[in-house]
Amino acid sequence: MAAMSDDALTTTEVEDYLATMPHGMGRLNEKMGVELLEVSAERVVARMPVEGNTQPYGLLHGGASVVLAETLGSIGSGIHGMPDRVPVGVDINATHHRSATSGMVTGVATAVHLGRQTASYEIVITDERGKRVCTSRITCQLIPAERVGL
Repeated sequence: MAAMSDDALTTTEVEDYLATMPHGMGRLNEKMGVELLEVSAERVVARMPVEGNTQPYGLLHGGASVVLAETLGSIGSGIHGMPDRVPVGVDINATHHRSATSGMVTGVATAVHLGRQTASYEIVITDERGKRVCTSRITCQLIPAERVGL
């Protein structure tokens, strides 16, 4: 993973942040092959293979796109709320624009609102040609860490 922007966390800082989570990035993300590329409260980038994340017709599963989107928005929200607040998703939506059948998709989450109690992101998922596959939006409530046992 490479942190790219000036305000992005370093690889060590991201690893330290994920180490505070009882399950790291979570088993679902591990199974789906999600790989973080850039992390900051303002922007989170990751990629995911299409293979292994398809529906019965061989197309990228819409639910897989939503998992990627929620992961990115939740990580950005968590970075914004750290160290004393953690994100819980309260709303997510997705519009699926076109299919992907192979290769990798890349999700870019851009902060729309970074407040004291909520954080919202727009997530654009593209295929290897740069074509938009999905647009999603997530809002996370930032709750005190002790409410979830952290």
